[in-house]
Amino acid sequence: MEEKTPGMFTLSIIKPNAVEKENIGEILCMIKAAGFKLVAIKMVQLSEKEAQRFYDVHRGRPFVDSLVSFMTSRPIIAFVLKKENAVKDYRTLVGNTDPSLAEEGTIRKLFAESKERNAVHASDSDENAKNEVNFFFSAREIYSSI
Repeated sequence: MEEKTPGMFTLSIIKPNAVEKENIGEILCMIKAAGFKLVAIKMVQLSEKEAQRFYDVHRGRPFVDSLVSFMTSRPIIAFVLKKENAVKDYRTLVGNTDPSLAEEGTIRKLFAESKERNAVHASDSDENAKNEVNFFFSAREIYSSI
């Protein structure tokens, strides 16, 4: 993804548990209410190889195998969001990875089941956001002028 303004885009994933519980609409409404623009979206079923490649930044950590298994269990919704300070603002909106520590009103506080099944993925840096967006989307699938 060619990024003209650093920090303007981030990737999010609605994880299998939130897709299965049909929390998609509520999550997207919260994102829109927070001032984000949705510039790309797709539903996909990750293969084990794809999930391992996506989570390669965490290779060797004890949670990776379980996370890969979870993320390949059902379809996910991957999407690109646009807003100034997108990564920082989105991470504030989603809340702590551990829903028991997440602030009231955050996506994870409302929809997560556990630290692993925490409803959504949020890029943790501008660099990772760019890499993650490119993992899921080609340039022609991103409508950044919206």
